[in-house]
Amino acid sequence: MGEENYKVKVAKDLEDLIPVFLSNRKKELDSLRVALAAADFEQLRQLGHRMRGVGNSYGFEQVSLLGKHIEDGARSGDKASLEAHIAAYGDYLSKLQIAYE
Repeated sequence: MGEENYKVKVAKDLEDLIPVFLSNRKKELDSLRVALAAADFEQLRQLGHRMRGVGNSYGFEQVSLLGKHIEDGARSGDKASLEAHIAAYGDYLSKLQIAYE
């Protein structure tokens, strides 16, 4: 993932919502890891689908993109792909830089 993927510009009027949004994403990451360990592909599919919807709503395109990959991986039962994309999600959340405009 390129360095530019970790930089997100968010509308200033969403600034108050972002701490809760990010807290929810970290909980989501934990849920993804638990579901992966249990090979719960339906739960992974649902979480990926939710990520797709919520990411773009707040200006976090990478969350939506990773959600799509997770949803697709869960549908096909591709555990290696799921492991890679969930790891990428953790990396993304840990390195995320937000600028408010």
